[in-house]
Order: sequence, then structure tokens, then C-alpha cells
Amino acid sequence: MPKELPADSVGFITPQSLHFDEPLTLDCGRTLPNFDLTFETYGELNAERSNAVLVMHALSGNHHAAGYHDGDRKPGWWDACIGPGKPIDTNRFHVVCCNNLGGCHGSTGPLSTNPETGRPYGADFPVVTVRDWVRSQARLADRLGINRWAAVVGGSLGGMQALQWSIDFPDRCHAAVIIAAAPRLSAQNIGFNEVARQAIMSDPEFHGGRYAEYGVVPARGLALARMLGHITYLSDDAMGAKFGRSLRNGRLSFDFNVDFEVESYLRYQGQSFVGRFDANTYLLMTKALDYFDPAAEHGDELAAALARGRTRFLVVSFTSDWRFSPARSREIVRALLDRDREVVYSEIEAHQGHDAFLMPLPNYVNVFNAYMQGLAREVGA
Repeated sequence: MPKELPADSVGFITPQSLHFDEPLTLDCGRTLPNFDLTFETYGELNAERSNAVLVMHALSGNHHAAGYHDGDRKPGWWDACIGPGKPIDTNRFHVVCCNNLGGCHGSTGPLSTNPETGRPYGADFPVVTVRDWVRSQARLADRLGINRWAAVVGGSLGGMQALQWSIDFPDRCHAAVIIAAAPRLSAQNIGFNEVARQAIMSDPEFHGGRYAEYGVVPARGLALARMLGHITYLSDDAMGAKFGRSLRNGRLSFDFNVDFEVESYLRYQGQSFVGRFDANTYLLMTKALDYFDPAAEHGDELAAALARGRTRFLVVSFTSDWRFSPARSREIVRALLDRDREVVYSEIEAHQGHDAFLMPLPNYVNVFNAYMQGLAREVGA
């Protein structure tokens, strides 16, 4: 915990949770008889309830987007962009961020108790889709008394959710902010996800996804999956600038232990991830990424999927993001323009790769801030 909170921090945050008794039918054909959603809020909801912003997390994120929990050394994952005077200005907006279904940070997921068996769901938890998440988020909005979001906002997998919101509930979102995302995954991206899943499922401690019943976790497989993923989130330039070919001990060891600083970094990232994430959740999140393809039901025409509603858009990409390249963002922009939709597009020069969307890069922050300030004036925030 910092000795003194920054002036632009939302401060100390206590997560909230709501229980939903009405069954939720999922795209896979199964039904959750009930579910919980854990979420956080920042800033005040105005009397007109017109200033609410929904923030959606990426693959390894959760509901803790900003501020500090008691004992935290670091703030929430998007603290760079949420807070007083930041792009998502909590002096003007009321921000909601929830942990998605299938998550491992409070919302119903594989670690939750299956009411039919009395044991953890584990491998029995149903595969969920981006559209399932959006439906559950709409129910959360209903319970919170929010009929229309000023904006739905997300980066990476969160950006895909923002796009899905604009398709499924166009009258419930004034604006959609889609950052470092894509209209569907490429074969290469699906391939990366499959290698990560195989690393987890081939771990001897995976036990067919029922490792919780054995009191173990597939730590080696989950760590490998995270190491692979982390490489794809950074650009070659970013990794070169951070590590180069620096040796950890100043000399080669001529064995298979750590020689290079980049190896040490990736092993640390993998091992630390095991302590804060669930392997079954990782499988679910990567499948949701793979399955996302809103154009599929419209003859592979994204423009047709985006035909409804009057949602306006901000689409942002980063030049060095090779996992969700600017070309993929431009596909979204082209489809919107084909439907005469209002869209602002910004391609940010940045060397950090996919993770750039999490960082307070000046040009990115300026674009994001200008758009959100204009939006605040439109909705009376």
C-alpha cells in the first residue's frame, strides 16, 4: 500500500456482489440456474442516471480496475485510465466493472459450488461466450437501475464485449469504446490459445479439470500458458528495450537453468500468475476469445451485424500490437462506416505491443480523454 494515495486515485475500494436467481440460458445450450456477479463501482451516479460507464476486463483481468484494496501494493489493472481527471473521469462518471461469469475472483465460475453436486464445478462449468457475458452484464445493469450506459468500454477481450454490447443492446449504450481489439480471432491467435490450453490440460495435476477436488493446481501448465501469453502481449522492440540479451549472472551457465534476464522475467510472470488465477477459468476465457465472431450469423458481413442502433464509437489501436493489429481495428471501422455509423478512429504510435492499452501513453491518454470529455458533455455528466 502506498504511504499516501495519489490525488487522482479513486481511493480504497470494497468489492460488491449480487446474486441472481433467474436462470441464465447460455449459447452452449446449458443453463446456469443462478449466479453471482462480483463488481466494483467508482464515482457517483447522477440523479438522471445518465453518467454510468461499464468497463469490461480482458482475459486475465477482473472487477478490480482502479483504486486499492486494503493491503494492495499496486492499484487496479486500469488505474492509469480511471480516476479523478483521468480519461474515465470519476468526477463526472459513475464506473462499474464486474468479474465475468466463469471468472475466479468472486463471480460464479469453476471454483464455485455446483448446486447439483455440492462440489466445485471444475470441468463441469459450461463454456461461456462474450454474448453470455453481455447478457449477464445487462442483468447487472437492471439491478443497479441503469437503463442506458453513457459508454461501454474495454480493451482486448473487453473491447470485444463493448462491440457485442453495441450489437445486442444498441439502445442501452450511448457509446462504445473499443481498444486494441478485433472483430474475431485470426487462425494464429486461435493457435496461441490452443497451445496455452494444451499446456494446462497436459499438466499431471490437471486431473481432467477436477484438480480442486484433489487439493492441487496444475501450476506448471498454467505458468507455461501465462509465459506464452505474455510474450504475445509485448512487441519485439519492447522486449528488446527491456531485456536485450542481458545475462542474469553476467555469464552463460551452459545448462538449462536461467541464463537471460528475459527468461527470469517470464518465469516470474508464470509463477506469480498461478497464485492469482484459476486454470479452468483460463481455459474458459481463451475459448470465449476463440468463439467471438459476431459476423458469423450475418453471412460473415460485420457491417450487417452492426446495422442496428445509434451507438457511437471510438476505436483505438497501437502500431506495435501484433496480436490485435491496427488492421483488425480498421476492419471494425470500415464496417461501421459502411453502415454510416458515427466512429472516431485513432492509431497510436507505440512500441509496447498489445499491453499498450493498459499504459498511460500521452497520445493515447489525450485521445481517450478528449473523447470521454465530449461524451460527458453529451450525457450531462
